[in-house]
Amino acid sequence: MTASAALEVFFAANPDAIACELTSVRGSSPREQGTFMLVGTGAIFGTIGGGALEYMVIEHARRLIAEGRAGEAMDVPLGPEIGQCCGGRVTVTLRYVDDAVRRNAIARVVDEDASAASVYVFGAGHVGRVLAQILSLLPVKVEVIDTRQDELDALPPGIPHRRVAMPEAVVRSAPAGSAYVILTHDHALDFLIANEALARPDCPYIGMVGSRTKRAKFASWYVEQGGGRQNLERLILPIGAQGLGDKRPSVIAALAAAEIMVHIGAREVSVGQVSTPKGLGVTSGF
Repeated sequence: MTASAALEVFFAANPDAIACELTSVRGSSPREQGTFMLVGTGAIFGTIGGGALEYMVIEHARRLIAEGRAGEAMDVPLGPEIGQCCGGRVTVTLRYVDDAVRRNAIARVVDEDASAASVYVFGAGHVGRVLAQILSLLPVKVEVIDTRQDELDALPPGIPHRRVAMPEAVVRSAPAGSAYVILTHDHALDFLIANEALARPDCPYIGMVGSRTKRAKFASWYVEQGGGRQNLERLILPIGAQGLGDKRPSVIAALAAAEIMVHIGAREVSVGQVSTPKGLGVTSGF
């Protein structure tokens, strides 16, 4: 489920809610200025960093709902007084979610969904299924591609997927900045997909499941096809190498997910895509 879809579910179940936004951050803080969460009587959307700060804010927000108050600002030192050791200080502005705040929250989450990097998982086998589950919890758009309908049918509900006769063609039409994880049942197909991915200079991550022997075979084939040896440095094979040889699908998937997010984050920094979150129009002038 996308964040915007989850937000719609939240609003439907919580007609009375409080928007809690970090409107000022001084020193060290778990989240940056502009971060917000929504607090309803029975649910929460988002997070301002967890810990004692978040528990305090949730309790205060629900008190505002119960008392019918429109809003308030909290000035909180993130130190021993509340059992945290960040050392900074934040202003959290709480405001009843009216039409304006609702529109701003929806617009911001829709924008965040739209700007999220796409990750294509080629192969819905053991590793692919777990990896897709993990990625579905992260701020990326994941899609699983396979030639086998029975494997796609085994995916958990809600994971976007496509049956494609020529998976390598998906790479050619993918949005700029997409990441590719290659774990099909066919080494020849893996090679074709990787060849297409390496032809795109815009992708932050190209990973393939396998061994060092498979890497050597792909490298030999790739060079024979006219590929440059320097370009091979962009290919991560095997994926999840930090596992020191742990071949359990769930471990490989977890480590690959971490690799993917690190590479996507590094690219965002390099191209200047990281920015301070936009506010919701909530102010501390109560």
